[in-house]
Amino acid sequence: MLKVLKSGFFTTIQDKGRVGFASVGVPISGAMDSYSADLANSILNNSVQDAVIEITLGACKFEFTKTTTICISGGDFSPTNNNMPIPLNKRILIHPNDILSFGKINYGIRCYLAVNGGFLSAKKLNSRSFYPNITKDFLLRKGDFVSYKERTHSITTSKSSIKINSNHFKTKVIECYSGPEFDLLSDHQQKQIFNTTFTISKDNSRMGYKLNEIVENNLSQILTSAVLTGTVQLTPSGKLIVLMRDCQVTGGYPRVLQLTEKAMNQLAQKTTSAAFQFSLISI
Repeated sequence: MLKVLKSGFFTTIQDKGRVGFASVGVPISGAMDSYSADLANSILNNSVQDAVIEITLGACKFEFTKTTTICISGGDFSPTNNNMPIPLNKRILIHPNDILSFGKINYGIRCYLAVNGGFLSAKKLNSRSFYPNITKDFLLRKGDFVSYKERTHSITTSKSSIKINSNHFKTKVIECYSGPEFDLLSDHQQKQIFNTTFTISKDNSRMGYKLNEIVENNLSQILTSAVLTGTVQLTPSGKLIVLMRDCQVTGGYPRVLQLTEKAMNQLAQKTTSAAFQFSLISI
């Protein structure tokens, strides 16, 4: 078992989410930065479907009760094992009673803790991803226990680690496709979107990121339609909302852009006041 000694700002269990339940109003959820979550699982030779712990802004601490190997990928929050620094993107051997801690933020806002074989929290609708009113819990809290399988045979560690392109965390260019209502915008409105440097407002979460800047909006309301993770909506106030992994499945605002999967993962590593520009790419 993994015992939560300190839960941090926002710590959850995530996997690939609940695909196939949008018709009954269930969001997909899943890891905000699926690239980093997949990397942590892959380094351990896990399935990318295995559940990981998503840690937002660090400041958490865990105790292991069984032998295993772990890997941490994504944002760098100065992880230590028994107060000894450990690298990201590398298999780390863990013994019973080891204490894993996260401290100073060096870059990124989300990291992923993977364990050999994945975390074994309860499955709901084919997924272990936390979501309010779907799973019993929507946050890991101090004193919680999370199950994982003990690995006492064939455990291997490695002295090598994978170098990650820092652009994943630093880029200020967010690639996107045109959305279903993009062509309803005038040339002036379209240019305004791509010539503006947007900043993330304080109103950001796993559901969506509202941006601070205003885009001229004289579009008519649309019928409520399907939306996806990465859909960019233009609200009546002229502010844009980028829908993230826990977003609703329908919406009534014009869908002017759709982020690429890579862009969604990059945006998931940014938070309040971070600046970026949209860049339109063709399909």
